[in-house]
Amino acid sequence: MASVKQFQVTFDCAEPERVARFWCEVLGYVVPPPPEGFATWDEFDRALPPEQQGSAFACGDPSGVGPRLFFQRVPEGKVVKNRLHLDVRVGTGLVGEERLAALEAECARLVPLGAARVRLLLADGDNESCLVMQDIEGNEFCLD
Repeated sequence: MASVKQFQVTFDCAEPERVARFWCEVLGYVVPPPPEGFATWDEFDRALPPEQQGSAFACGDPSGVGPRLFFQRVPEGKVVKNRLHLDVRVGTGLVGEERLAALEAECARLVPLGAARVRLLLADGDNESCLVMQDIEGNEFCLD
């Protein structure tokens, strides 16, 4: 049986392009070029039926290593805690105060982009410290 080599992460959200562009900033991802025949994504979007305009957006790792992120509009808002979240690995290999400083520095970069700090989880003997945050639509993620 063959194993899966590629996957994408899909976000349900209210404003796909806005959330996608936030995650581009967080991860250093890029928006791919618009489909052939369209100069911009706005031009492509205007060509869609009205009910589909603004309903989806995507971005990807410019190196091609990380998964594609896909954002789709859904009618309902976020109500409860995510069952799945992203860990943004900014403190890999760091411990103690050095790790905390890296987490805090990344938090300080992301808050002006619309992220919200939720809580700091300090190292407990089994796990290193991480910082729980929310994206611009309230989806939890960790700075790890």
